[in-house]
Amino acid sequence: MAYRIESEPGRDKFGNYRFRIYRDERLVAHYWHDHRGDEHGIDFVSGKSDLWPIGRMTDFVEGGGTKPLKLSARGVAYMDEKT
Repeated sequence: MAYRIESEPGRDKFGNYRFRIYRDERLVAHYWHDHRGDEHGIDFVSGKSDLWPIGRMTDFVEGGGTKPLKLSARGVAYMDEKT
């Protein structure tokens, strides 16, 4: 199963960055982190939510800036378990 993560434009009303996570081209979750990456969470389309899915934000997502975003190996394992 392949996961894809893409950034949503702008920030939410709390100033958090938001992302959509797709599994085999089907939207499965919305992921967010604060402006420093200190706090993060995930909202699944099934209605379940999880604060601090694994470690820090950088343990869940890799890339950014000039590099494409992708889930880390730990992020993929977490998503496989939850979806």
